[in-house]
Amino acid sequence: MKVKAFPSLVPATGKAEAIASVPYDVVNTEEARALAGDNENSFLHVVRAEIDFPAGTDPYGEEIYQKSKANLAALQEKGLLVREPEDCVYLYGQKMGDHFQIGVTLCCHIDDYENDIIRKHEKTRPDKENDRTKLTDVLSANTGPVFLTYKDEAAIDTFVSEWCEANEPTVDFVDDVGVQHVVWRVPQSDASPILDTFTSVPLSYVADGHHRSASAHRVGSERRESNPNHDGSENYNWFLAVLFPASQLKILPYNRVVKDLNGLSAEDFLQQLRSKFQVESNGQAAPEKGETVCVYVDGAWHTVSWDPPQSEDPVDVLDVSVLQDEILNPLLGVGDPRTDKRIDFVGGIRGTGELEKRVESGDWEVAFSMYPTTVDQLIDIADAGQIMPPKSTWFEPKLRSGLFVYTLDD
Repeated sequence: MKVKAFPSLVPATGKAEAIASVPYDVVNTEEARALAGDNENSFLHVVRAEIDFPAGTDPYGEEIYQKSKANLAALQEKGLLVREPEDCVYLYGQKMGDHFQIGVTLCCHIDDYENDIIRKHEKTRPDKENDRTKLTDVLSANTGPVFLTYKDEAAIDTFVSEWCEANEPTVDFVDDVGVQHVVWRVPQSDASPILDTFTSVPLSYVADGHHRSASAHRVGSERRESNPNHDGSENYNWFLAVLFPASQLKILPYNRVVKDLNGLSAEDFLQQLRSKFQVESNGQAAPEKGETVCVYVDGAWHTVSWDPPQSEDPVDVLDVSVLQDEILNPLLGVGDPRTDKRIDFVGGIRGTGELEKRVESGDWEVAFSMYPTTVDQLIDIADAGQIMPPKSTWFEPKLRSGLFVYTLDD
């Protein structure tokens, strides 16, 4: 892999908690507006600037991107975002409950993205990719890191452990949902061992941030084409990323709810399930293993299980694939889950109580509680050059935006 240290824009001392925000894509406009509240320094004003306009304003209007640019400039003018005096990498640790993960924040190269050294497992939506491409180009900056993973390297683990043991963090705060965020700054002069080791890492994988990485590649490629003096040294050839060892990642299930039973009664639906699967009406709300889904319908939980699929295709064996191909499509008439309005997706961080709440509201008829997709399954699918079904993974904790900003202007 090609990697480099960089002179980041970072929050001024003591300002990280006020500035750092959730990623742009985990909240809608109204949720972003509520989270920002009266905090004019929240980075949501940069990544979701439509919150500074009246409700109903087109979030893709030109004025939104210009407001994002003005808000990013204002944070710098007020001395809240400051430029590092030298190139650095950053060790970014997150603690959620008993889970702790720590990644390396640096810049990756758009050529590695194009040449599949950085591997993908999801398709991007054109509207979302176009939006992030426009924002990146207008700001001339990466405002949120791409979440990458790689197969563990002992030398990197050792460097990270020893550096954190010997040095004080520059950032340490707990966010509004109880996740602790800790950052250690590593000047380039000290970072050679970790940078050198990453150059020997053969592959990395996009865990979260397919739209951010695709937009970074597009902006870099477009600037190359428009620059008659391009020589490869320009900042736009790189993009912001945090790389985590695969063994540390935590994937939560991505659950489903469906509007109706496609003309079936609850008992008819359960009978159809019993004809194809093993079904236990045991009240269990979350699967304890793969090849299992828990179904909430008519006020009760049922556990549905099946034998491992006999297929060499890594996509076919996913629980979300079996659910779609054997239940949602043939029994409930849900076609393409990317476009079908009768299905919605509920991140596992919300718990099974949210599924019950949705069904009991009357707006949804049935809920499906999934077992999480594994990191190994994600890597197998990316290595096979295939695409995971939509909403197959929900990574937690989420990376905060605004802790690091990589600027594309030289």
